[in-house]
Amino acid sequence: MEAIAKTRNLKGSPRKARLVIDMIRGRNVSQALSILKFTDKRAAEPIAKTLQSAIANATYLAEQQNIAIDPDDLWVKACFVDMGPHKNRRRMRPAPQGRAYREQRHYCHITIEVSSEDQPKTEKELKAEAAKAKRAAEGAPKKKAAAKKTEAPKKEKKEAPAVEEIETPAVEAAEAEVGAGVEAKGDAEVADAKNVETQTTEALNETQPADEAQQKINEDLERQ
Repeated sequence: MEAIAKTRNLKGSPRKARLVIDMIRGRNVSQALSILKFTDKRAAEPIAKTLQSAIANATYLAEQQNIAIDPDDLWVKACFVDMGPHKNRRRMRPAPQGRAYREQRHYCHITIEVSSEDQPKTEKELKAEAAKAKRAAEGAPKKKAAAKKTEAPKKEKKEAPAVEEIETPAVEAAEAEVGAGVEAKGDAEVADAKNVETQTTEALNETQPADEAQQKINEDLERQ
């Protein structure tokens, strides 16, 4: 969406107005209005009014075409100042030694165009992006080489050689004797376990009165 606003026959020199309008070319609308607000030039106020008129025209055209736009997304696509008519208003200004200088009243025309389309990148931005891409392309091989250097070579694990067990006749005889002794000891323990009689509660109760009698005798001896 694009819209244009014009101010014609503005009192003032076009050269002085161009000093102000050059500051807002290619800038966002809100940023341009801020610049004009704090610019100490007579042409800043009428240029700001022209810019606000261009924003209003863009909003109106968008409503007519049933298009939704955000005024903050607008930017100054084009702005220029043309020379206006002099209207034959010549004046004379007194000068030294009786001379006279001719004065002319200057007028100018201001034109501002705003747009909501994507703002093209400037030459400076394009050069910066190209330099960044070039640095990235040059840095990629260096990074790969550095990564290869930092990677330590993997050491292969050496397997220990298998040791063959050599059995001698003496070792075999000793192992046989040990095995026979273990088996004999196991049989003896089993036989002892079979001979042991388990004590039941009845057997324990039979021995309890004798123990009590012995305990009483011990107590009497201690009293004496």
